[in-house]
Order: sequence, then C-alpha cells, then structure tokens
Amino acid sequence: MSKKIKLLIVDDEVKFLESIAQRLEMRDFDVTKAVNGEQAVSAAREAKFDIALLDLKMPGMDGKQVLEILKREHRYIEVIILTGHGSLDSAVDCTKLGAFSYLPKPYELDKLIEVLQQAYEARLKKKFSDDEARMEKLTKLATGSSALSILREMRELDDDVK
Repeated sequence: MSKKIKLLIVDDEVKFLESIAQRLEMRDFDVTKAVNGEQAVSAAREAKFDIALLDLKMPGMDGKQVLEILKREHRYIEVIILTGHGSLDSAVDCTKLGAFSYLPKPYELDKLIEVLQQAYEARLKKKFSDDEARMEKLTKLATGSSALSILREMRELDDDVK
C-alpha cells in the first residue's frame, strides 16, 4: 500500500489545479485532480481519499455541494475549502457542513501543508477513536518531528487498519 496521503484536488482553473497538484506531488502527496464537482464526486466514488481540497466557486456543482456529498458518502474524509471568492457567510456554511478548514487564495504552501497535516490527524483521530494504542502512537508522532515525516508515519498507521 502507498504511504502517501491520498488527496483529491478540485478546481475549475486548470492552470491553478496543475500548479498546486505539482507542488503537492513534489511533497509526496498522491494527488488526483478534478476540474469540476461532477468529476470530483465520481473520482471519490471510485477511489478512497484521505482529504479533498475544494474550490468553492465552480460552474455546475459548486464546492459546497461537493462538500455535502463527500461528507455524506465518505465517513472519514476531511475537506478543505480553498477559494478566491470567500466570505464569512460561506465559511460558516461550509464549516457547518463539515469542512475542516476554509482557506483563501492565494495560499502559502507551508500553511496549506500544515492544514493538510491537521486535517489528516483529525481524520485518523476519528477513524481510530476506539483504538487507544494507535491513538497513543499518533500523539507521540505530533511532537518533535517535521510535518512531512509526521504525515508519512500517520499514513503508515492508517494503512494498518482496513
């Protein structure tokens, strides 16, 4: 099994999508790209993703609609909204629907990776909430390691549970 975090990135701006996907792939994420909400939902029905990074404003199915579907159909997926068209109201709405975080474009890569790490930790905590030994390992990982090494170790722990 892959030790990479499986990330679904959804954005209708193809140049932005290619750029962010490339930057995250270089940091060892397993990235799947979708240019619209329909593609994203279809991809999520065909493969398991740890985290989805969604644009809010897209033609057709928007990020909020995709968020609702992903959270309803995939128990442990965490969703981060990354948008250039954000507002306080939409941030509140998305949070109520289960978004882990809501970030503005343009983004800082280090901040995005930090939020991805936090989202993955939250995903694992939900998934392993009944497994104290695994939770203890996760807690120990959180101290004294780099963000990317923590993500790799967490991926390994996640792969151990079917």
